[in-house]
Amino acid sequence: MNKTLQLLTDRGFLKACTDIDALSDLMDKGPVKFYLGVDPTGRSLHIGHMVPFFAMHHLQEAGHQPIALVGAGTAMIGDPSGKTEMRKMLTADQVKENSVHLKDQLSKIIDFSETPAPGLGKAIMRNNADWLLKLNYIDFLREIGSQFSVNRMLTFESYKQRLERGLSFIEFNYQLLQSYDFLMLSRAEGARLQIGGDDQWGNIVAGIDLIRKMDEKECYGLTFNLITRSDGKKMGKSEKGAIFLDPELCSVYDFYQYWRNVTDDDVLKFMKLFTFLPLEEIESYRNVNPNEAKERLAYEVTKLLHSEEAAQQARSAAKAAFGGEGGNLEHVPTAELSKDLFEGEGALAVDVFASTALCKTKSEARRLIQEGGAVINDSKISDVAARIDSSWLDEDGCLMLKAGKKRFFRVKAI
Repeated sequence: MNKTLQLLTDRGFLKACTDIDALSDLMDKGPVKFYLGVDPTGRSLHIGHMVPFFAMHHLQEAGHQPIALVGAGTAMIGDPSGKTEMRKMLTADQVKENSVHLKDQLSKIIDFSETPAPGLGKAIMRNNADWLLKLNYIDFLREIGSQFSVNRMLTFESYKQRLERGLSFIEFNYQLLQSYDFLMLSRAEGARLQIGGDDQWGNIVAGIDLIRKMDEKECYGLTFNLITRSDGKKMGKSEKGAIFLDPELCSVYDFYQYWRNVTDDDVLKFMKLFTFLPLEEIESYRNVNPNEAKERLAYEVTKLLHSEEAAQQARSAAKAAFGGEGGNLEHVPTAELSKDLFEGEGALAVDVFASTALCKTKSEARRLIQEGGAVINDSKISDVAARIDSSWLDEDGCLMLKAGKKRFFRVKAI
């Protein structure tokens, strides 16, 4: 097997390939142009989206040439793959704005510079709106639609699942559009390979078939495992929701803490997938204290997807919150509240918790207290009527709030 494909296998990426032997031979002969598409349906990717992009990094490192396809055209439709219901329709302006954010995020792990470092494949970014939004519908149906069998499309898992709940005609067109993307990139850029998550298998195979029929050219598909945690839950989800890359949607501290709190069974697997540490170094963590491995994982992923400075600050904040040496409380997520709230009989603990990112609403704060998970300055708050007055403030005028065992937030009275 080609050494880069072997690396992807060893690190836990590889799920399936349309023809692994032929693709291996092609990659041994020289750089292969390949593409990965992402629809800008939100302003931020979350970590569950990132597995194929980490694989893209390894392929670029081996000299292959990435094409990151922003699906501003297909985002106007919505991919039914892996979805239980129809995607919310976006405006053209929303799609355009989201596209800008996504390029910035992808640039953290893919080198899009005009002159990449020696040995790196040159990466480019394309937008399928450039050709999809110009299509004439009748011409598209005659030229492209005639190449597809509805009977075969319905055998793909992405459509079979949705048929039970309802599949709109607009979504049914998605596979044709993604296949057309592959055809266009094959013709314009010489792309020979499409990569993606395992839920994209049907769309990728359809694109390969279309190219074979129309251009008599052989292309390939490579899919990666959809990552779940050892408890079976989806990767990139936390108690508070998705772990977004945008720090306005998920603070760097919460991002770091997500990785710091993975289970012992997941830490080495995630090191292989979400860091660029050598496999030999990752294996060296197999027999050490799991907390040491988790701290390294959290630091490396945060450094890659935010910055080294942000990773250092998040690590320092975590150490301070958990009472470790070398920590700095200034880096713990903090909300500022008026000193006046703590004068006299003080503020309700419910209101204090609801003013932070620990609880979205007062109802959630009450529930946290009733379930015994609310702590302020190491004191458990068990009464929903409890009040916090100025005597609770430390010499810096601060409170340390804790929700459960691992979530911290600092309140500063000013």
